[in-house]
Amino acid sequence: MIMKIKQDISIGDNLRTLRKKAGLSQEEVAVKLQVLGQSISREIISQMECGKHSIRISVLLAMKEIYKVKSMDDFFDGLSL
Repeated sequence: MIMKIKQDISIGDNLRTLRKKAGLSQEEVAVKLQVLGQSISREIISQMECGKHSIRISVLLAMKEIYKVKSMDDFFDGLSL
């Protein structure tokens, strides 16, 4: 059986939750991403959290490090794929 995956799932709410759990502002995350070589502004982070901007895997991996999450699954927690 072939499983069809939704292509427009937003992880924005989870990104916001993880950022707040890490005690960081959007501006602080943007600065940390820039230090890690990701050219992302606070405005783009806001758009990601609102589900209006697609997220590159490289940015997601950097956010995993910044938010100190154990697994990439944390970004998709509670979503129906």
